[in-house]
Amino acid sequence: MPSPRSSLTAIGFDADDTLWQNEQFYRLTEQRFIDLLAEHGDREEISRRLNEAERRNLKLYGFGIKGFTLSMVETAIELTGGRIPSAAISEILAAGRDMLVHPVETLPHVRETLEQLAGAYRLILITKGDLFDQERKLAASGLGDLFDAVEIVSDKNTSTYQRIFTRHADGPAHSMMVGNSLKSDIVPAIEAGSWGVYVPHDLTWSFEHVEAPVGAPRFREVPHLGELLALLAKLD
Repeated sequence: MPSPRSSLTAIGFDADDTLWQNEQFYRLTEQRFIDLLAEHGDREEISRRLNEAERRNLKLYGFGIKGFTLSMVETAIELTGGRIPSAAISEILAAGRDMLVHPVETLPHVRETLEQLAGAYRLILITKGDLFDQERKLAASGLGDLFDAVEIVSDKNTSTYQRIFTRHADGPAHSMMVGNSLKSDIVPAIEAGSWGVYVPHDLTWSFEHVEAPVGAPRFREVPHLGELLALLAKLD
């Protein structure tokens, strides 16, 4: 339980690559896509073109597997000058469907950490991406009952955390955000006035890379979620 001196009453958690594996499935599918298109260009060039399409399409499709799948289709059409066989398009769509039904693999220390925090703090899941896919993964993870609130958003920025921590908690000043993305989870949460605890993951999409706010008083980093309880004890 938080000590009487602690003003921290709520903790937000990112989902993908913080609570469960996610990016590894994108990487595996990307390699499957590159293998399919290998005769149409250099592997690095195919990867670069796909990454460009993803970034270009974020404002149209948002984050998630469906947008990624559409970006693969678009890239395949561009690389082949529109001559991509229908069988190859079908294989790309099948790869996207495979991602949407892949079993959820929770990361180490997740369940026990959440179980120890539940009841002591208001726990809020804050994740971005496709609504149906995020709801599916949360249900499959078996972690849903440990959260007091769930917010699935189209993007994460300073106003996102101000709104969520005001709606479900005592405001950003009394809240903490925990996640693997400096760009989406940590920097905007700190800008909103909350604590930001960075939990690195071996695989993080290049779009999410920014410099760590090491000079910010409310920035912390832990190697894995199993260290979060010790960090909270120090803050108390």
